[in-house]
Amino acid sequence: MERDKRLVFDTIPEKFDKWRVKYNPALFDYLIKTTGLGEGKSCLEIGPGTGQASDFAIKSGCDYLAIELGEHLAAKMKEKYSSYPNFHIVNADFETYDFGDKKFDFIISAATIQWIKEDIAYTRVFDLLKNGGYLAMCLMRSEYESDNPALYEDIQKVYDKYFVTNQPYDQKFDYMNGEKYGLTFIEEKSFPGRREYNADEHNEYIGTHSTHIALKEEYTEPFFGGIRDAVIKHGNKIVFNDSYVVYLYRKD
Repeated sequence: MERDKRLVFDTIPEKFDKWRVKYNPALFDYLIKTTGLGEGKSCLEIGPGTGQASDFAIKSGCDYLAIELGEHLAAKMKEKYSSYPNFHIVNADFETYDFGDKKFDFIISAATIQWIKEDIAYTRVFDLLKNGGYLAMCLMRSEYESDNPALYEDIQKVYDKYFVTNQPYDQKFDYMNGEKYGLTFIEEKSFPGRREYNADEHNEYIGTHSTHIALKEEYTEPFFGGIRDAVIKHGNKIVFNDSYVVYLYRKD
């Protein structure tokens, strides 16, 4: 039986936890201020991974529930957050899990919801939100070309030659389509960030990307070796300019 492509990150829980980027705290401050999340409110996080966007909600004191498809990722979440009495998690599929009559004041996804078919994702979110509840969909956009165009060019040559992957993510998701499913669009906001890696750190980081995990075996060594050599050639440093983006909706 073919492995569920959505479980690609479940193969690397420790590496995922160490290298996946945490969001700009200002984004979470904005969400708390805008949605009023805190004690007396309920939150559902869809696919938390190992908690890259979970701290703020759990530490707000809200009644927090995560639903995580990956068994090993869910175990990591329990390891990190089980001491919080308001923390709860189910190892299950958001697309099919029976939440009973549970409704939420706030639902959040951080670079996860796009793995779910759009109509299922928005329809389920709409049904699970209380009237007046919020949906926040977060993601990160990054670029390193502007900081070092020559490094970018050399890295692209490696991608052109060796990046042959069994793409695990192959569906479309439009973050601006929520109104089609009955939600009211509030706004899109972006918060800046900046990261710097040496060659080995950068390889560890990109090794947590779904497409890179799925590289065809015969291309793995020359690909990562070529990327490492390119970064070393350009001073053993690569700098990412990040934008942490949130799309916010409300159920009226």
